[in-house]
Amino acid sequence: MKIEEGTSRRSRIEIIADILRMGEASKTQMMYRVGMSYAQLERYLDYLVGRGFLVRKLERYPSGIYQVSQEGDELLHSIEKIEELLAVDTLLVKR
Repeated sequence: MKIEEGTSRRSRIEIIADILRMGEASKTQMMYRVGMSYAQLERYLDYLVGRGFLVRKLERYPSGIYQVSQEGDELLHSIEKIEELLAVDTLLVKR
């Protein structure tokens, strides 16, 4: 089995990393940038806010702005380190 770019779905960890990489954004900005539905994004936001990886700030948007917390930044750094160690972008799996 060969893993090729563009042919596989993103893992939950990859989606979480994509959300955390945004730094600070509204739900709408995240939906379009990360490429998921509102319902899907809500589940991830509930998870990330509930565990302290994102903080919801009430500012210009009625639904708030989400900002990566220090814990979220540390999580993102850990995910990126693991991706680097595994060379995920160039990994080929053969069976």
